[in-house]
This record gives sequence, C-alpha cells and structure tokens, in this order.
Amino acid sequence: MKKSKIFIACDNTSILKVKKIINKTQSSKLKVGYKFGLEFLNSKNGRPFLSKLKNTTIFADLKLHDIPNTCVSTVKAIKDLKINYLTIHISSGLEALKATKKVSGRIKLIGVTILTSLDNKALKDIGFNKDVKKLVIHQARIANKAKLDAIVCSAQEVKLVKKVFKKEIITPGIRFNSKSNDQKRIVTPRQAYKNGSDWLVIGRPITKGNIKKNIKNLIDHLSK
Repeated sequence: MKKSKIFIACDNTSILKVKKIINKTQSSKLKVGYKFGLEFLNSKNGRPFLSKLKNTTIFADLKLHDIPNTCVSTVKAIKDLKINYLTIHISSGLEALKATKKVSGRIKLIGVTILTSLDNKALKDIGFNKDVKKLVIHQARIANKAKLDAIVCSAQEVKLVKKVFKKEIITPGIRFNSKSNDQKRIVTPRQAYKNGSDWLVIGRPITKGNIKKNIKNLIDHLSK
C-alpha cells in the first residue's frame, strides 16, 4: 500500500523541540518529511542544525519573493544545507521562476500560489480583482510554464490545479476539525488526499500536545 506523504511543520526556534518532533513522528505507515520556515532558518542555531541533519526529507519554506538575481543568489547560498524542497512565490514573476529553476539543481522548486490564510475578502483588500480559485489556476499555469517541480495550494483547489499542473501538489491548511486558527481555506487530511494532494503540510494538529498520539490519530483518520 502506498504511504501517505506528510511534511511536519517545525514552526519554532527550539532545537530541543524540533528534535522531539522528529523523534516522535517516525512512523513505518507514513512517509514523513520536515518543513522549516523563516522562523527556524533565521534563528541562531537553525542553520547549523539543518546542515547536519541526515537521511531526512527537508522542506525549506523560505517563500522567496524578490527580483530574479536575489532569488538565484539565495538558492546558491543555501545549497550546502542539502535541502530537498524550496518554496518561491509564483507572484515573483515568470522571469524569476525560470532563473531560480535554472540554478536549483537537485532542489525541487515549489511555486506558492495564494496563501491558505487568505480568502476572497482578503484578496480584495490587497487589490486583486480575481477570486481565489481563478487566481490559483492562473498561477498554476505560470508554474507549469516555468517548469517548477511542485505547487503549494489549498486542497480546496487541487482538483482544478491538476488540470493545468501535472507534477507534485503540496497542501497546507490541514485540520482534523473546524478549528482553523489563522488558516481560512482548510480541509481534513482524508479529503485532501481524496482531492488529489501528494503531500500534506501539518503543523499544530501534530506538534501541539501529545505528538505520538496525534500521529496515531492521523493514521487512524486516514485508514477510515
């Protein structure tokens, strides 16, 4: 049976907490990788810790969003970390995406669409005149044109995205219940896989409280 693929979000600055998360989320029933964002990577001990991490699928969620030269230089600057996945905002533009992809090498470059913390109202406030779904599909086409390796989007849009983007789809905004915290476009793990997600990104529902119990609950949820 194919294993469900999960990225556990290590959203803190404590090496001890991250070690605990990695230790307690090992499972023969899941393929588990670890997502490290700006918080951890900019912390004092974050980068040295990642540079020594072995036999682990590492997702560097830097969400690059800059001019082509800066994005390219950043990729070159982090190659010593041996990361597997790296995010870049599709809204950086086609030129930046193509340039970054060109130097990414073995790093899988992931295009970030519209953050799952945003909804139609929030987009309108920013100044966008398209709704979430239309904008995400438009961005998926750009990611496809730039030959990116994967896309980040809400599981609510996966079925639509798969029509224009045939590679890996990674979905955050995963919740076991209706408690959304700061997310807006949320779904359950089972629904996300049903919609066609390849990887799920899960943070607090796993890392808050009893981690081993939370992993067991996830496995039970997926086996129903």
